[in-house]
Order: sequence, then C-alpha cells, then structure tokens
Amino acid sequence: MANRIAVSSKIEDARARNYLHNLKSVFPKSGLTAVSVVSVYTIDAQLSPQDVEKAAARLTNPITESLAIGDISAPISYTYAIEIGFLPGVTDNVGHTAQETVEDCTGKKFGDEEHIYTSSVLFLGGDITAKDASQFALELHNPLIERASVFSKDESVPITVAKVRLGEVKAAADEVDLNISDEELLKISKEGIHGRGPLALSLNAMHVIRDHFASLKRNPTYIELESLAQTWSEHCKHTIFADPIDEIEGGLYRTYIKGATEKIRKEKGDKDFCVSVFSDNAGAIAFDEEYLVTHKVETHNSPSGLDPFGGSITAIVGVNRDCLGFGLGSKPIANTYGFCVADPHDEQELFRDSEKTKPLLPARRILEGVIKGINAGGNQSGIPTPLGFLAVDPSYRGKPLVFGGTVGLIPRQKGSRKLYEKKANPGDYIVMLGGRVGLDGIHGATFSSVELSKGSPATAVQIGDPITQKKLSDALIREARDAELYSSITDDGAGGLSGSVGEMSKESGGCEVDLEKVPLKYPGLQPWQIWLSESQERMTLAVPPEHWKVLKQIFDRHDVEASVIGTFTDSGRVVVRHLGNVVMDMSLDFLHDGRPIEMQEGKEPVRTLSEPTENRDGDLNAKILSMLARPNIGSSSFIARQYDHEVQGNSVTKPLQGRGQVHADAAVIQPLPHSSKGVVLSHGYAPWYSQIDTYAMAAAAIDTAVRNAICAGASRDYLAILDNFCWSTSDTPERLYELKEAARACYDIATAYGTPFISGKDSMFNDFRGFTADGEKIHIAALPTLLVSTLGVVDDVTKSVTLDFKRVGDLVYVIGDTDDELGGSEYYAMSGEVGANVPKVDIQKNAKAYDALSSAISAGFVSSAFGIGRGGLAVALAKSAIAGQLGSRADLTKLAGRAKRDDAILFSESQGRMLVSVRPQAQAEFEQLLSGVALAQIGEVMQSPAVSITLPGQKVELTLPALTDSYRSFYKQW
Repeated sequence: MANRIAVSSKIEDARARNYLHNLKSVFPKSGLTAVSVVSVYTIDAQLSPQDVEKAAARLTNPITESLAIGDISAPISYTYAIEIGFLPGVTDNVGHTAQETVEDCTGKKFGDEEHIYTSSVLFLGGDITAKDASQFALELHNPLIERASVFSKDESVPITVAKVRLGEVKAAADEVDLNISDEELLKISKEGIHGRGPLALSLNAMHVIRDHFASLKRNPTYIELESLAQTWSEHCKHTIFADPIDEIEGGLYRTYIKGATEKIRKEKGDKDFCVSVFSDNAGAIAFDEEYLVTHKVETHNSPSGLDPFGGSITAIVGVNRDCLGFGLGSKPIANTYGFCVADPHDEQELFRDSEKTKPLLPARRILEGVIKGINAGGNQSGIPTPLGFLAVDPSYRGKPLVFGGTVGLIPRQKGSRKLYEKKANPGDYIVMLGGRVGLDGIHGATFSSVELSKGSPATAVQIGDPITQKKLSDALIREARDAELYSSITDDGAGGLSGSVGEMSKESGGCEVDLEKVPLKYPGLQPWQIWLSESQERMTLAVPPEHWKVLKQIFDRHDVEASVIGTFTDSGRVVVRHLGNVVMDMSLDFLHDGRPIEMQEGKEPVRTLSEPTENRDGDLNAKILSMLARPNIGSSSFIARQYDHEVQGNSVTKPLQGRGQVHADAAVIQPLPHSSKGVVLSHGYAPWYSQIDTYAMAAAAIDTAVRNAICAGASRDYLAILDNFCWSTSDTPERLYELKEAARACYDIATAYGTPFISGKDSMFNDFRGFTADGEKIHIAALPTLLVSTLGVVDDVTKSVTLDFKRVGDLVYVIGDTDDELGGSEYYAMSGEVGANVPKVDIQKNAKAYDALSSAISAGFVSSAFGIGRGGLAVALAKSAIAGQLGSRADLTKLAGRAKRDDAILFSESQGRMLVSVRPQAQAEFEQLLSGVALAQIGEVMQSPAVSITLPGQKVELTLPALTDSYRSFYKQW
C-alpha cells in the first residue's frame, strides 16, 4: 500500500503566484482568480506508520509549511484541481532526492522496486468550467513526459503510483534476419526492429552489415545491430563531414577544420598554445605553466523539440560530463548557452501526425522550457553561466537549436603523470558511475541523426539530474583523480554504454561486459535496452583492480553508485553477455571502421536575389526604436537573471553590463584567485546570411566571435575557436554544396586569423516534417547555422573592457568600413525582405584592426568597446548608451566606407567594425596605435539623456528613456 504525504505553504507561495500570472496571461478571458499548490510525495515502499511520520516531518518545513498524510486538503476554496506528475520511467529528480532524505531519516534502504514519486496538485479558484480546467492542464504539462488529471471539487484526488512495469527479460539474444529485400531493409532502418525506433542507416550500410554477418555464417543479434547503428550514426561518426564530397576526397572535417588547425599550429611553432584538439571529449589550450583550460559546446536539438526542459537540462549536464571526461577529469568552471527558437508569440499549431494526436509544443513553451532546463542544470550543479545568446527565426519553429557549452580547468600533471592523457589498459575493470539505467534516452544517437517526425521516439528524451552529477563531479575532481585511481574516463553520452565502453575499448584493444551487473532503475529491461540507454549522470572509468576498493570507498562516501560491469581486454573484440548468454561478439575493427564510405555530391543552389528598393526612407527615429524592440535585438535579461554567474566567484565582466544592464556578447572569468590571468569567452553566429551565401554566413560567424573577444580584451595571438554546425536536409545536393562552402570559409578565415579549431560538433538534420492544424503537410528546415565560440587567455583581467559608455566627454570612434551590406540584415527582416548584398569579411583589414584595438586596450586607452553586429551601428550606439545610461553625439558623415544612404549607414551589418569610447587624454596615443586602420572619430559621450545622430540626409535624435523602453519591451512579460 502506497503512502502519500501532501505539503502546502502557510505563507504566500511564489509558485502559486507564478501559476496564476501565467494562466491569466495565456487565458485572459477565464474566470480564474486564485491558485494554490500542494506538493505530493507518494511513497511506494514498505514503511511503518512511524517511519512515514518521520519522512513527512523531514520533507516539511514546519515554520512555513503544513503537511497531511493520506488525504490532500485544499488550502483554498476551489472549483477544480489538477494533478501533474511524471509518466512512469521519466526521471524524477525531486523524488530521487526525497528518497535519499527518507532513507537517511528512517535508516532504511529502499529496495530496487521501491521509490518515491512526486507530483503537484493545483487547486483552482474562481468561475471556471471543466473546459477551462482541461485547457489549463494542457498548458501546464507536456504529455510526452507528464500525466495530468483534472478533478472537480466533488472528487477526491486518488493516490497514483507511476511505476514502470515491464515484461519478462529474454535470456537469449534475439537474432535479426537481414536476408530480405532492399525495401524491407530500409523499413528496418527507418522504423527499427518491430518499430522500436530508427536505426538511421543507409541501404549501403545495411548491405555491409548483412554481408559481414553472412561471412560469419550467422545473423546479427538485435543488440549487435543496434550497436552498429549507434556507432555508425551521423550523430557519432559525423559521416557527412567525414566522407568525400565532390573534389574534397579527404572530407570536409579533415580538409577544412582539422586541416586549418594543423596549418595554424605549424605556423605558430614554439608559440603554439594548443595541447589537445579533436582527440578527447573537449579541446584544451594552455592556461599557464600549471593548468590547461578546456572547452566544449554541444547541441541537443531533437530532444528539445519534444521536451524542451528535458532536452536543455540534458544538454548542459551532458556537456558538463564532456568537461569531466577530458583527460582524467577537468573541473567545470563556466557554462555557456545558446537558443535558436521561433518567435515566442508564434501561435501556429503543428502536429507530428496527420491524425493530430501528437502536437508540437507552442513556440512560447519551447522557449520557456529550454531556459528552465539550462537554469536547473547549471544552477543546481554549482557552475556559473556568464555567457549566452538568444536568436529568433521562423525556421526554428519545427526544431529549436539548443547549444550548451562548458569551460573547464585541469592541472597539467600530478607528480609525473600528465592529467590530460588517458588510456584504458587490458585488465582494467569497467566501472559505471552515477545514475542508474532506464528506458529514457534509448535511440538518442540515431534519433538525432534524422528529422523530427511522427516516428520520433518518446524514449529518446532524457531528463538530467544535476544533483547526482554534482556529487559525482566532486568525488572525481576532489579525490579520485589526484589519487591516481583510474586509467581513463569518458561520459555515457550518445549510445550509453555502447558508446562509452565501445570507444574506450579502442584504447585497450577490447572488452567483456556482463549486463546483469549494470544497476537498473527498475527490473525488466532487455539486454539491448541496458546497452543502448542514454540515461543521464553516468560515466565510465577504467580502473586497475588493485585500486577498485579504495575508489569504491570514495564514491560510497559521496553517495555515488559505482559498479564493476566488466573488464577491458586486448582481444580485439567487444563481448557482451547477459545472464551468461553472449548477446554481442563483434570485432572492434568492424564496429568502428566497418562503416562504408559514402560518396557525396553537392550542387550549387539556384537563387534569384535582389536588393529591395521600397521602404528605404521613412522615419528613422521610429525605425531605430522598432529595431531595438525586435526579438533578435531586444533585452533578454530575463534569461541572464535566472542564471547564477557568481557561484564560483570567478566572474570579471558580467552577462548584463552597465547601469542599463545590456546583454554582453563576451565574458571574462578569472579561474584562479591568486592569478591575474583570465579566460575570455565569446560567440558569433549569423544564420540569416545563409539565405544568400553560406560562405559569407560562416565567415561572419567566425569574424563576429573573434571581434567580440577582441572587444572584451582578448588578443588574436592567443585565441582558439570551436565550431558547431547545425544544418538541415543535409542529404540533398544543394545543402551539401552550402555546407562545403561554409566549411571552406572556416578554413580561410581561421587560417588568416591564426585561430585554431580545438573542438566542434555537428547536427545535420534539423528538420520538421509534419502537419498543420488544417491537416496540410509541412516541412520546416532550420536555417543553416554555424555557432562559433572562442576561448582565449589574457594576462591581466583588470584590463578587461565592457560595452557601456562610462564617462562624459569620452571620444567615440568607429573602427572599420561601413559599406552598403544589408543583405540578410535585421533591417531587411523588419520588412520581410532578404536582399542580396550580404556582408563580406575582409580578413586583411579586419585582422589589422583587431590587433590595433588589442594593443589600445592593453595600453589602457579604451573605456568601452562594442563589436558592431546584428542591427548595425544604430543598435551599437543605442546599446552602449543604454548600458551606460549616458547620451552621445555622433556625426556619421565622418564614417569610412562606401555606405551613402542614411538607412544603410545606420543598419548595415558590415563585418570587422567596432564602436569604442576613449579617454580624451589618450586621443593622440590611441589614434597613433590605430594608424593604418579605417578609423573615424564620430562624436563623444554626453551627459544629456539622448542619442543624437547626424546623417548625410537628416538628423536623428532619440531620448535615452525611449531607447531603453524599446530595448526592454519585447520580452517584458517574462
């Protein structure tokens, strides 16, 4: 018999107030007047009544909360109640923590099938109908992962136990007969065996697998076929970047990304600061003589399209594990994020199926969910989040792009051992750490290699547990790593144990695994599910047997589960058993290198582009205010304010800068309190330019990222970059051509700037194929998007620069040429246009300008610096003024460049430009340092609360309050 504990607040409840505000905002005509929230803990365990009372007391704050055991008492007079809880098998982090709490206070350990399940009951007061309550329930839960039940005031809320009940476990391995037609092979690839989820393998790959096992005179087992699908997936093998395309025989990655880094490192010679690139879970550069700094950025787009909270929390805790999995363990010191989403006010209804039973979440809820997920993942892990961005475009309506990044710090060595090197050895135990294995996350790797559609599996969604991971991280970094207790480590990301053990087996030369030794969340999982599940908070270690006992004691002390599940070998094979039966026996060579090489062909897309000629005049005052109110320009401080950027005490510059709190495009952190050295982080992206030219898009992304870092105080001489490609319909010749052009730009710009790639990631099928509310088929392809992130080291963080105007009388300069380059601009997007004159990157001019500004910042001449980007110079002038809450006077007739029309001067997005303010006393020295660079002194910072702009054709003047109000208007409701 399950026991239920209900906890309600005695004081004003912020949760209830938030629910009421949100529901009234979404349903303004409803008669809802009050909301009260009761937290419910359902205990499915053998506990005595006395133990239940102890548990209830421990789960309740007696000063601010009241409790009830059994029945739920409504705190208010209500009309309807809604209970919301997780579906069976979905990770319940609060329930897990509550279980640990109850175990502690009762002294009784729960059995494998005993758990605590949490839910919330919302009591709704006011004149509302049953239909109202049902609509509220739909708004408040995601049916993919949650259940919601509506009860009238005359009904009691029953006890619900969200227990997973599975069938019998098969002792022997199922075999799969691949001696079937090509049509049937493709069906298996698309839908999986018995429709269990996509394998995402090409017909050619299916043929290779069939022929390989035919040569062995047997069929593959189900687990072998799933392992191959995971290992060969686009998500894991990056096949599109790896395979030949047109004249690029070595593939895009080796030729343009890795090739650029190799060229740059060779040219740097003794000044090469790269230590580990493309060979580990993250990239690393030298921080100083004792430490390395690491960085990795991941995407979690497909799961975020189904469950944005689960998708984004998994993105951030997953990339945290990439950091922990670098070398023998890098400590996470900062998180970054990026959200590419649709306009949250977009109300179009979309469905994954023609029957309209599988709706996509509204754009607003996707944005709210991804924000909440990164919040939970970072804040609860004790990792600061100093940098992020929000980009909005209709193409992200079908599948959002969710970027999560983590910066880490690791000592170079402990004694004579290099901590950034690792290798599993034959005889080492295979140890799984952290969370237990469940159905969540199955087919995550293959699901991320295909489009979001009707067949997208719900099991691909995971929900991370940052508390468990924090304990795991502390045990690793504070004790186990420096005690030299393990030989190698990696995270259980894509493919779960199949991915982590399979990869680490390459280090030793083989492995043997016994799946019955893997701790499970609940009984009944089949062998292939245990092997493939991507349940979160797990890492795999290679542990010498003589160290196992001490390592186990450390993790027991930190309350982190650690289990020996097998042994690394040098057999050349991956052997997996379950209950004594061999369910997988495959050569490492075939598993990792048997994938067929697919020849790819690109085709240049045909575009008819022209510059719009209408709406080029008009009220420029109004246009500037409208620009500032756009979702790609306006303040997203409502996100930054939710994310803790001070938790480790390392922030130098802040995510919101100046008195006006303007969102920054770069961050500076100080990892070691005893050292003045700092780390500069920034990002660059320009997906809108892909509508015209993906070469220009990629070039602008790198140029923007470098420019933003330079403005914060970085030097081009010590700056590395990371690439994250998110493409759509990537198997079409036109998209492949565009990808090739973008990769070529990466090589050209990176080698010219001397900024090596140290890590990267790609996500190739960011498409949605489904149906509208009218039942019409719809295909939404995300704009080809490249996010470039920078990682730089500076000697003195006290010389860091922010974007806000700081002193009245400071001189204002624009560095760089302003040309008529409005193609793909926010200005054109404001009137629904694209244009043709896409901004181009002049690498020689820009490199010279960046180096000159770095010297000026180092010399202390620069008060503020702003990389001019989206929205052009008008936006840069406005944001610097808003941030400093100081006015400015600017004469833009003095600008360098070929832009002549007023609107082009204001809104052109020409690359390589920076808006800086300089102390008048440093004018001569500053201008001397900038000699030979396009430079214009356009005005000065003023006390008067207005921005005055002189143009060739007119004068624009806007008050600071009007600018500030417009900037803060779009996301004001959040």
